[in-house]
Amino acid sequence: MDRTIKVQRSKRKTMSLSVNRNGEIIVKAPLFLKNEIIEEFIGKHEMWLTKQLYFWNERAARERALALAMTPEKIAVLKERARAVLSERVNYYSKIMGVHPVGLKITSARTRWGSCSAKNALCFSYRLILLEPDAVDYVVVHELAHIREKNHGPGFYREIEKYLPDYRRRIQLLKESQNKIGL
Repeated sequence: MDRTIKVQRSKRKTMSLSVNRNGEIIVKAPLFLKNEIIEEFIGKHEMWLTKQLYFWNERAARERALALAMTPEKIAVLKERARAVLSERVNYYSKIMGVHPVGLKITSARTRWGSCSAKNALCFSYRLILLEPDAVDYVVVHELAHIREKNHGPGFYREIEKYLPDYRRRIQLLKESQNKIGL
């Protein structure tokens, strides 16, 4: 099987290996490390690489199948539904949390469920509406928590836990749900 391997050299002291969503293998290595050592490192992780490449190939196949099933009309309906449901959930949780987002936008984002800008504007992917309600609520509370805590430090997760004590279960549900729908 042909594989694209990108070696990124920097002043780092250790090597790392990752596979991106395009199936490219990325090796991060120290500047002057010999190529033979990098090749040996890749060889030692062959089984892990095979699993990662399989995962990303399967995910790409699910994404293609989902894209074929999604007509512009279906996407428009999902966006309308997402706007209605997410507006209601944002209103509900923002009152409970005592935060005030400045707007809500529904996007077609494929790589993130939601975001909160520096000005506290919220964006959510319409694809969020395809997930379990508990996973949707987690993403809503996660983005609202960014109004108070802009990073993902301990204070951020304490903020989430105040309103969703079972947030860890919801994160797991989010991961399982997104795998089912191929995102």
